[in-house]
Amino acid sequence: MEASQIKSVIEGLLFVAGSDGIEARQVADILQIELEDAKDYLYDLQTDFERDLRGIRIVEVAGSFQLTTRAEHAPFFERLAYQPQHATLSQAALETLAIVAYKQPITRSGIEEVRGVKSERAINTLLSKQLIKEAGRAEGPGRPILFGTTREFLEYFGLRDLKELPPPPALMPMVDLDEEEEQLLFQMPDLYQNEPES
Repeated sequence: MEASQIKSVIEGLLFVAGSDGIEARQVADILQIELEDAKDYLYDLQTDFERDLRGIRIVEVAGSFQLTTRAEHAPFFERLAYQPQHATLSQAALETLAIVAYKQPITRSGIEEVRGVKSERAINTLLSKQLIKEAGRAEGPGRPILFGTTREFLEYFGLRDLKELPPPPALMPMVDLDEEEEQLLFQMPDLYQNEPES
């Protein structure tokens, strides 16, 4: 392997190692090279990053090498950390969230009965965004998980409590919705009009 390829591999190893870093001995073992050669490549790469004023640096801490950001860039990272996230929800996630909001607590199978399609992915998306949560278990075979909305759901849509939700469409009973009622359920324009744009 040429020196440029070796340094490229080392850069990747540093990235994968993350904040734990990687020791020169590990680099030598992985690349099957001498320890001194591994150290030379690490120091060369460190010099390359500094010379090119790259946005990341290689530092040696307690015998391990790791990637870090440049201290002088900290104000920009702070701006990123405090910038509001503008991720929108997919149609499937919105439909699922509407069902949970109006029919909570509700099981996944209950959601899927209303939507008519599998909803595991949409549920996982909403759980990861903390818009819904597990709200106990239903009685019956398997004791399925019940889902309900969260405080973050209220904050996301600017609601004081669930009483501020727009009037629900006619959902009587859940499994016998006609096409018009399903469309009313999934549109809910008042609830989503303030959703952030991506």
